Amino acid sequence: MKHRFWLALGIGALLSLSAAAQEVTLTRLDCGTGTNDPRRFSDTFAYSETTKPFTFSCYVIRHGSDVMVWDTGYLPGSVPSATNKPLADLLKQINVNPEDVKYVGISHYHADHTGQLAPLKNATLLIGKGDWDGINATPPMGSANVKGFAEWIAEKRKVEPLSVDKDVFDDGTVMMLRAPGHTPGHSILLVRLKEMGPVILSGDAVHFHENYEHDGVPGFNYDRAQTLASIQRVKQIAKNLKATVIIQHDPRDIGKLPAFPASAK
Repeated sequence: MKHRFWLALGIGALLSLSAAAQEVTLTRLDCGTGTNDPRRFSDTFAYSETTKPFTFSCYVIRHGSDVMVWDTGYLPGSVPSATNKPLADLLKQINVNPEDVKYVGISHYHADHTGQLAPLKNATLLIGKGDWDGINATPPMGSANVKGFAEWIAEKRKVEPLSVDKDVFDDGTVMMLRAPGHTPGHSILLVRLKEMGPVILSGDAVHFHENYEHDGVPGFNYDRAQTLASIQRVKQIAKNLKATVIIQHDPRDIGKLPAFPASAK
């Protein structure tokens, strides 16, 4: 019995070391560019300018031989800001077969983050439970991009609705963290890189630097109090881990990661 115990303990330790040894990289994909009216993004009338550049980013996280995609951008050509190439083509440029993607994490259910789920047909969809419930409600929540999930639902693809934080690869390197407010099930992603250090991908917890710095809340957000609590969570994580915060819609943050096809390590 003792022999079995120590053998199991040793195997567990080896597995832990193996997980810890996995190389983790982060690559940004260009999933569209455009402009937006910043006045929409403050319910306290903080902005007077009428236009602000916006970017739409997707990300690829490699964990050893496993691949995760974070947000999938607009469907190309669906709106004027959908200037992007098909996600499948971008993945192939970095030697990723869309059918080999293990996880697709969605910050939230809006169309500029969920437009290209279709080609990732073998992945497990990771999405906040509040958003998943909103998509499947009768009728669905008004701002949910139900069309983007149509094939996922019809084909009964794998999905994991999250009501708590998730350690994606069970070693602390990639964590999907609850940050509701923009939508009911909104999430952010924490990626711990060996060389660059921790990186936080904001989803739409905030949309640009000014909202992050001054706790700005868009009037169209699902819940104001939850939004403010989530912004504070991001700030506290960034402070405690000395993490780099990447605001996904702010073009000023594009340069925080290497230019495609290079990866941060």
